Amino acid sequence: MNPAHQNNKKKRITVSSVGYVLKEIIWPRKKLVFVGMILIIINRLSGLVLPGAGKYLIDEVISKSNTSLLYPLLFAVGGAVFVQSVSSFALTRLLSVEAQHLISVLRSKVQKHIIFLPLRFFDNTKTGELVSRIMTDVEGVRNLVGTGLVQLFGGILTSIVALSLLIRINPLMTLYVLVPLIVFGLVSLKAFGFIRPIFRERGKINAEVTGRLTESLSGIRVIKGFNAENYEIGVFAKGVERLYLNVKKSLTATSLVTSSATLLLGIASVVIMGLGTTMILNGNMTIGDFFAFSLYLGFLIAPIVQMSNIGSQMTESFAGLDRTEEIMNTVIEGEEPERIHTFDTIKGCVVFEDVSFSYDRDTPVVKDISFSAPAGSVIALVGSSGSGKTTIAGLAASFFMPDRGKITVDGIDLSTVRLESYRSHLGVVLQDEFLYEGTIAENILFSKPQATKEELLAAVAAAHVDEFTERFENGLDTLIGERGVKLSGGQRQRVALARAILADPRILILDEATSNLDTESELFIQESMAKLMKGRTTFVIAHRLSTIREADQILVVEDGRIAEQGDHKDLIKLKGRYYQLYKYQARI
Repeated sequence: MNPAHQNNKKKRITVSSVGYVLKEIIWPRKKLVFVGMILIIINRLSGLVLPGAGKYLIDEVISKSNTSLLYPLLFAVGGAVFVQSVSSFALTRLLSVEAQHLISVLRSKVQKHIIFLPLRFFDNTKTGELVSRIMTDVEGVRNLVGTGLVQLFGGILTSIVALSLLIRINPLMTLYVLVPLIVFGLVSLKAFGFIRPIFRERGKINAEVTGRLTESLSGIRVIKGFNAENYEIGVFAKGVERLYLNVKKSLTATSLVTSSATLLLGIASVVIMGLGTTMILNGNMTIGDFFAFSLYLGFLIAPIVQMSNIGSQMTESFAGLDRTEEIMNTVIEGEEPERIHTFDTIKGCVVFEDVSFSYDRDTPVVKDISFSAPAGSVIALVGSSGSGKTTIAGLAASFFMPDRGKITVDGIDLSTVRLESYRSHLGVVLQDEFLYEGTIAENILFSKPQATKEELLAAVAAAHVDEFTERFENGLDTLIGERGVKLSGGQRQRVALARAILADPRILILDEATSNLDTESELFIQESMAKLMKGRTTFVIAHRLSTIREADQILVVEDGRIAEQGDHKDLIKLKGRYYQLYKYQARI
């Protein structure tokens, strides 16, 4: 990609982010932001009372011994300090709480969007990276609706008022002070332009490091099994080093801004000390004016320095929102306008017509697949690993949409059906079944949270889950740990089968559903499997061919195509690929 195109892309993201912030974050909270603006105006104007009162204290009260002005001045300063403290508390309380509320809302919004993204997206994105997108990237919005944005407005307001008062007191001294201010502004703009891409890159690196860390902790048994602890430590250390180098870059730029502010304050102080002293000695300026000028100069410089810090925070906020917006602009599945059909009930007749599909658009995984699965039939998919069996089942489950051809359910093209209405009739049991941390009962009820206790116990009995839960002290309320690590493979699979039984689906996908079962467990649930499949259109992927002998139709898939098709007897008579696989397993 050429540099010009990259620059244009960055510019578009920047403009888009500003528009996103105004439309999605600021405008819905315009009343709150307006109240914040009023509070900051009151806060900053009350803060300007002290320098003005100081001038009158020196020139009128002390110099002229006019004590009648002393108490009104003290009252005015005390009242201003009280108003300033109350408005400061109200401002922080109001906006900080709303900022945290906004973060929670945005996290929920991003998580909801990600959950509805197609499986293609998840196949190409690390889980840890998505966690970082949801939890970390939105953190910066506190600087937009929180005190940051309002403080930026307050800083600008204070600087303008202070500048006008400085000009009123002494235009010449003000002119000399403005020169280092302008230089500081140019340095800050350059620095922030340099920092923003670094913050964007930091978010990316942080997501990658978090993703790898999540993977390594999830696969700790494999790491220990292969004595690979030191390798993982090295990989993580390299990621952390990349993060450190990125932070070092941003710190260099922010340090430049801070150092410039210190230099600015020093130069301005030297200028006013020299000019001010000369003017006082020449009778062109009173001591009170010099005192007020010095304080107002602080009110001019302090907000500018503060704004540089706020600018750095807001730059980081926009960088995080750039990444959030990228996610939110990713098209979710099932939103195509042609999806106009819904299924209240279905029979379950599934037909593939010349279906082809590829994950990367260049290498087809399944090619020209055609078959019919009548309602209530059992379709078995067999073949070598990587032949496309799971992909065909995934297409039947609507996890993917065909690149060519079409899939119909009860005569309706699946690409025109609302996905939620179809999947409400779908049940899935995978080879590596996923269980949540929680109890056995909670994992079974996942497919039907509103199920009655009787329905739950019936599913438990049907999958023979009670055979092992009766040995647990807490029975179905036993906590099973993350991903069900406290259960054996066979026990996890039976819990998954109970979950599918409870869902009572019309279309069932069984992907190596009995692969993790020992001989005793398999005997326990063969009958339950038969009951589960009865009357349902079932797609069974199995390497154990003994488990699919009674299937209505067996599809032998090789290299993404259907090599053979028929029932067990027909395929044995054919003496082709299925015959070879069956005989090989029978010998074993």
